[in-house]
Amino acid sequence: MGSFNISLGGVFILVGFSDWPQLEIIFFVYILIFYFFTLFGNTAIIALSRMDPQLHTPMYFFLSHLSFLDLCYTTSTVPQLLINLRGLDRTITYGGCVAQLFIVLALGSTESLILVVMAFDRYAAVCRPLHYMTIMHPLLCQALAVVSWMGGLMNSLIQTSLMMTMPLCGHRLNHFFCEMPVFLKLACEDTEGTEAKMFVARVVIVAIPAVLILGSYAQIARAVLKVKSTAGRRKAIGTCGSHLLVVSLFYGSATYTYLQPKDSYSESNGKFIALFYTIIIPMLNPLIYTLRNKDVKGALWRVLGRGTATG
Repeated sequence: MGSFNISLGGVFILVGFSDWPQLEIIFFVYILIFYFFTLFGNTAIIALSRMDPQLHTPMYFFLSHLSFLDLCYTTSTVPQLLINLRGLDRTITYGGCVAQLFIVLALGSTESLILVVMAFDRYAAVCRPLHYMTIMHPLLCQALAVVSWMGGLMNSLIQTSLMMTMPLCGHRLNHFFCEMPVFLKLACEDTEGTEAKMFVARVVIVAIPAVLILGSYAQIARAVLKVKSTAGRRKAIGTCGSHLLVVSLFYGSATYTYLQPKDSYSESNGKFIALFYTIIIPMLNPLIYTLRNKDVKGALWRVLGRGTATG
């Protein structure tokens, strides 16, 4: 197979789920429904965090950033997937593919860093409750958010730039969007040095944040065990349980996709794992954070109450 002409005029074919044509209409319906709930749930969290003064806290400041990331991440892939599933257009230009790869990597990398910041916030809330508001000063919160976004953009820029130096063979991407492991499968020359650099970048943005989060929760667990009252323990666990579940879902799928060797990566399995972290997790995050959260439920009733009173 000859080397594919990598230029802005080149075109890739996104195979998507065309290998299972009998499932495409089922996928289309369910993914469309999930996408609607993702948009609604994450938009609601952002709106409530801004509209209700009682949610003007570090936790909900970072949660609104997480919701915005999930909105953008899902929207960067799902509309194209829906078009692909209907068989209307399975192609994407090289320039469009590179742009999508950059956006997806930037948003995913930023989310990884935001989850670290949220773990630090939970550590401060549980382990340093008397100094929490001093530690999590609004200026520090804003600075941590900016650093997370800049770090995500920088990591994406590095990986995308390295990918663009790789010669690719073929024009069929066995995926429903442009993702790094699929590009690595198309490399037609020995790119071991480039792949090693990209792997280091992925370790920095996936493995190191995961270790930092585990360290934070180890300290939180020690603090919780020292709490004598059952009510105090329950409150501490409730404060951190939702975040820990989100972390497990995010880093579990990210580890499978980005930290395994290229030769052992299964494109078929990778597509279904990608459905999980591009659609399911962004849809579940608002539910996980709000289902048993009295603050959010109270904020919703207050906002609805103000709207009714105004009307």
